[in-house]
Amino acid sequence: KDGERLLGTGGAIKNALKEINSNYFLIVYGDSYLPCDYAAVQKFFISTGKLGLMTVFHNEDKWDSSNIEFLNQEIVAYDKKIKTSQMRYIDYGLGILAKESFAFMQDQDAFDLAFLYQLLLKKKQLAAYEVKERFYEAGSLTGIKELEYYLSLKSAHRDHF
Repeated sequence: KDGERLLGTGGAIKNALKEINSNYFLIVYGDSYLPCDYAAVQKFFISTGKLGLMTVFHNEDKWDSSNIEFLNQEIVAYDKKIKTSQMRYIDYGLGILAKESFAFMQDQDAFDLAFLYQLLLKKKQLAAYEVKERFYEAGSLTGIKELEYYLSLKSAHRDHF
């Protein structure tokens, strides 16, 4: 809960850390449907020993503006504002953060989650997990229609088996 002052996603999560009983937690964009294997992502995160993980998708600016340089299974650069020609991947919308990662933000109350991801990347504490199936954003009418179509195909496929 932000209160009177907006904290940004990062600040709001930091403010809620006392309510989280685990050492780490998953973060999912609220306006996205992400058809991926969450358990596999979690298992991979645990195996890395890092403080954070970002799922990435090979996007080529197709579903939204690509914001990640990804090479040899690692994030080389991540920025939602400053784009490079090498940014062919996108932040998929599923992340995992250790509570400990917020220690880097002890002097910050309000911040965007992207800032924490960038800081973890600089400190070599951000793992990457490549997802192969596209995301579906439901924050626009077009996105909702695409998601409805996708879900209708899945339902029809299920009914035949």
